[in-house]
Amino acid sequence: MRQTQNKLVKHLKENPFSILMIALPLAFAAEVGHWGAIWVFVLSAVGVIPMAGYIGSATESLAVVTGPKIGGLLNATLGNAAELIITLIAIRAGLLELVKASITGSILGNLLLVLGMSMIGGGLKHGIQHFDRRQASNNAILLSLTIIALIIPSLFSHSIGPDNDPRVETLSIGVSVVVLVLYGLGLFYSLTLPKSPVIGPAIEAHAKPEWTLPQALVVLALATGAVVWLSEMLVGATEVVVVDLGLSEFFLGIILIPIVGNVAEHFVAFQVALRNKMDLSVEIAVSSSLQIALFVAPLLVFVSLWMEHPLTLIFNQFELLALIAAAVVTAMVSSDGESNWLEGAALLAVYIILGIGFFLLPAVK
Repeated sequence: MRQTQNKLVKHLKENPFSILMIALPLAFAAEVGHWGAIWVFVLSAVGVIPMAGYIGSATESLAVVTGPKIGGLLNATLGNAAELIITLIAIRAGLLELVKASITGSILGNLLLVLGMSMIGGGLKHGIQHFDRRQASNNAILLSLTIIALIIPSLFSHSIGPDNDPRVETLSIGVSVVVLVLYGLGLFYSLTLPKSPVIGPAIEAHAKPEWTLPQALVVLALATGAVVWLSEMLVGATEVVVVDLGLSEFFLGIILIPIVGNVAEHFVAFQVALRNKMDLSVEIAVSSSLQIALFVAPLLVFVSLWMEHPLTLIFNQFELLALIAAAVVTAMVSSDGESNWLEGAALLAVYIILGIGFFLLPAVK
């Protein structure tokens, strides 16, 4: 009995969000019992958090078992699985503005919220922390190029025609092809250079998997299925919640959805910063941002065509301004290869300011 309790305590320490699994039966009860759309939305969102954590843990176990190269590819492919599932279901429901806002919100969350909290936590505990300046410079360049790839379709579309113009859709598809090719080249390059930010953090040779290969596959399948089910309820309740709470679909997409889908990964970045591993914390934040921009966003463009709800890479002026600000501020803060709690507070302040603006902003197209 005591051994079981010890295992449970150890599991909760390693996966503190597991306790939120109580939200799964409650979300089912809310849906079946007609508790109301707000309860369904909140409980479904909370339920996604531990499931996203289990997808990440299962992926890490598979990565350790399969080796650094294949493991890196698994991390790059499944690193944002929970958010990808939510956005796919939102596309099927025709909530395209929610999807585009979540793409923007994921990048902002990683560059400003995650890095900011990590630098604050690590800085308060260890003072000035150091990370690879050259790698930070490479990350900044790649991030800038990625943001440019997202901005160009939006700027050119104003002269080409409205969002539903076939030429605008062609522009988005063309950019998506180029970006996916760039992502593929980045993965290929990462096979010889494990520290490439495109593929994510390198796997330590001495790392031990949390689960065996069969266990990891079962956990991955069950967690993915749970995220699909919860996302169905989450997206289904969104439109009612927008009306009842007076929130815009845009705000939900840019702030709430990215946090729900990535909070487990955000917590890992914060934890490693507390352990004075700022290199790894920066790598997690940057890798996730690049994977969203280079893989998830263009992939959604093609999947949306199949779902007959075409998604274009046309972002509004507020999203573009926020993306540019995040990239510039992150590059400036990381340029010297050092971080402290004040720089983290500056990043977090920018995120909060943007959040206030997005909260007060009415629905935008």
